[in-house]
Amino acid sequence: MKFENKAEIGTGIYTLPDLARILNLDYHKVQRLLNEYWDKRFAKEFSEKYSWTVGKSKAVSFHTLVEFYIFYQLKESGVSTQGILKAHKELSQIFNTPFPFAKSEILDGINCFGKKIVFEMNNDEIIDLDSTKQLNLKFIKNFMHKLEFDNNSLATRLYPLGKKNSVIVDPKHQFGQPTIQGTNLFPETIYNLYKKKESKKFIASSYDITLKQVNDAIDYCKTAA
Repeated sequence: MKFENKAEIGTGIYTLPDLARILNLDYHKVQRLLNEYWDKRFAKEFSEKYSWTVGKSKAVSFHTLVEFYIFYQLKESGVSTQGILKAHKELSQIFNTPFPFAKSEILDGINCFGKKIVFEMNNDEIIDLDSTKQLNLKFIKNFMHKLEFDNNSLATRLYPLGKKNSVIVDPKHQFGQPTIQGTNLFPETIYNLYKKKESKKFIASSYDITLKQVNDAIDYCKTAA
C-alpha cells in the first residue's frame, strides 16, 4: 500500500497550524491529539509514521489531514483511541489502503445509534465502536460533502467552506495550501489587501478575478482566523 510519510509533490504538506486552520479545529486539541494519533498508536499499523519533520515543524499529507478530521470527531464523541485504531486497522485491511477514513464508502457508511457508532459497508460487514456520548453526524456528513473523490473513492480535494465557495485545498496544487480555485492566489493575499482598505472591485480588477472570488477569500480567512 502506498504510504505518504514524506514531503512529496502531489500529496500536500500540512503543519499543525495548517490542520487547525483548514479544518477549523481548536489548535490546542489538534496539537494534543496528533502525537497520540499517528506517532504513538496509528504508526504501528504499518510500522511507519504518518508524519514527517520539516525543520522544527511536523507535517502530514492531504489524506492524513482528511483522516485526522474523522479521528478528531470520533475522539470528541468519547471513542477510545484503541477503539478507533481497531476500526481503522480492520477498514485498512478490507479496503487495502492506509487511509480508510478518507474513503467515501467509509464516510457515507458512518451511522450513530445512541452511543454506538457503526461503520456499515456495502458487503454487509459492520464495524462498531462504543462512545461516551452521541457522535454529531452532521459534522462528518457536512465534511464529506466538502470533499471530491477519485475513481477509487479516495478523497482528492477539499473545499473548506463547501463547494459553493471557490477556496480549494488541492494537494496537487501549490503544495496543497488553500488557493482560489483556478488561480495560484492564496486567500490571505486578497484578505490582506482588504484589511488595508482596498476596495473589493479594485482587488478583483487587479488580480483578474471575480467579486465572488474576492468575497470567498475574505470569508475563508475570517473563518480560519
